[in-house]
Amino acid sequence: MSIIGASGALGFGLALRLGSAGVPVTVGSRDPERAQQTAGRARQLVPDGSFSGAINAEAAKGAGIVILSVPFRNQSENLTNLRDHLTAGQILVDATSPLAAAVSGRATRMLGVWQGSAAQQAQEMVPDGVHVVSALHTVSATKLGDLEHPLDEDVLICGTHPEHKRAVAALLELIPGLRCVDCGRLDMARITESLTALLISVNARHKSHAGIHLTGLPPERWPAG
Repeated sequence: MSIIGASGALGFGLALRLGSAGVPVTVGSRDPERAQQTAGRARQLVPDGSFSGAINAEAAKGAGIVILSVPFRNQSENLTNLRDHLTAGQILVDATSPLAAAVSGRATRMLGVWQGSAAQQAQEMVPDGVHVVSALHTVSATKLGDLEHPLDEDVLICGTHPEHKRAVAALLELIPGLRCVDCGRLDMARITESLTALLISVNARHKSHAGIHLTGLPPERWPAG
């Protein structure tokens, strides 16, 4: 699998955690030297992990799951540049939140997106047959990047097809302490994306890195079929 934007806090934390879980990770960047440096940093922190660095186009080619972890202001540019390198059958996990910080506003405010959400915008931009799944908007980048910090929170997942959501959940639940919850179709991403702004406000007020944990769910959350 590959992570586009792995030099950022969320992407790098995911790379470390997935690498620690035994998943080979390709970290992508627009700058090949930066990609190699990021992979090198990951290897220093997780010596047993398998990390490689590549420009975004090469990182995306052939990866069954591609995680896009970039600020909203960079989402459209990245997807435009990746359009000729993503192919039908791939899953793109969009972790973008359309925060007003993208236009020098407050990170606790949301921007309106014509398509309804950043994930729906991504689905319009990727080639036909590439499946967008929305996830990771409520997971703390700070906690992900601190391998000494145990995780205990839910990952809210939205997507059109159950089998693609299950594939993403199977990957993310390799990280100890993360539990994935099916939150419905892709149009529900407008709500899960907005929770990023809510948690930024909560964490600033309480000087914390709080996540979300849903109660009362059945033990079997991802039935086969």
